[in-house]
Amino acid sequence: MKTHGIKWPLMSNNLSRSDLNSVIKLLENDDPKLTNGPAVKEFEEQWSRWLGVKYSVMLNSGASANDLTMLALREITGTGEVIVPALTWVSDIASVINAGHKPIFVDIDPKTLGMDADLILNSITPKTKAVFLTHVLGFNALSDKLLLELAKRDVILIEDVCESHGAKHNDQKVGTFGWASNFSFYYAHHMTTIEGGMISTNDFNLYEMLRIMRSHGMVREASLDKTRNFYAQKHPDLNPDFIFLYPSHNMRSTEINATLGLSQLKSLDKNISLRKANFGEFLKSIEGGVFRTDFNIEGNSNYAFTLVMKNPDFVLRDKIENVLNMKGIEFRRGLAGGGNQLRQPYLKTIEGIPTPDSLPNVDFIHHFSWYIGNYPNINSEIYIELKDLVERLKLA
Repeated sequence: MKTHGIKWPLMSNNLSRSDLNSVIKLLENDDPKLTNGPAVKEFEEQWSRWLGVKYSVMLNSGASANDLTMLALREITGTGEVIVPALTWVSDIASVINAGHKPIFVDIDPKTLGMDADLILNSITPKTKAVFLTHVLGFNALSDKLLLELAKRDVILIEDVCESHGAKHNDQKVGTFGWASNFSFYYAHHMTTIEGGMISTNDFNLYEMLRIMRSHGMVREASLDKTRNFYAQKHPDLNPDFIFLYPSHNMRSTEINATLGLSQLKSLDKNISLRKANFGEFLKSIEGGVFRTDFNIEGNSNYAFTLVMKNPDFVLRDKIENVLNMKGIEFRRGLAGGGNQLRQPYLKTIEGIPTPDSLPNVDFIHHFSWYIGNYPNINSEIYIELKDLVERLKLA
């Protein structure tokens, strides 16, 4: 359909000229090391300080962060049940399945878009190995009740913070509460390394395992001589440079990605503040119409604007999409990951998967919600277009 409003893409490139210049400076070195090296290590350390954790391991994507975390969980606890949301990115669920765990799906709290705490707690069984919680589109999905009960029951918490850098719970950054937390630096996230991810933790033993598993499971990638020497003595028949401790993969990042991360990190807090301010203006723009505005925005670090209908209406839904298209506003229906993961074909062959309509809140989101672009250099005309959208729908 021909657009008549402003041109509003879903994503905008976060890279600045200074970010690109930092890469040029790296490449101008006489003999630059371009694979996992000193820039990766420095970025890991600076990221840990920014987040407020002891250790971080950089990877080639947020999806790899998911995979490696679930593989590490399997090595430490064995396989079992992992409680997951149906509103999340596909790699979260795929990582659980690929590591041999069984995903246990629960519904969401519509005000946070994260898993409902009571439903999580009701789903814990003796087979539960972890709760894999997603902070969706910048919302904080934690609660004091959930954290207290998980600690009391000695259940591992893993946080997916890929879309929510800088979001907070009780004024503490999410991603610092769990045993491990996963981040993505994909194009147009709060900060980007083009492709890239991070696992953060306060558990040194996990950190050491992740470093080894990131590089084919090679012991030589451990941070301590003590670790390397232990396995060299345990396996005297092997070359100490080639002791493969785990059946893992190559998930390393590059110096180019890390150099971009170091440069982008300088602007992260400022850009988070701009995104949060944008979200406030967005909510004002859609007041009084067919969309929900009663989200729990305390601690929010908005990634994308969330349009969620108040009531189910397929005719109105299609009208909304027609108007968005007419105005040149790009959108994605279903919010994170395209909506209800239980409707996706990759889950159809997994035994014991519930029906999509058994999680009514997620299924509503699947049919009657969208996200549209939010980025620091937003054009204020978007708010005028959204107000006009609300007025058009009032007259429908």
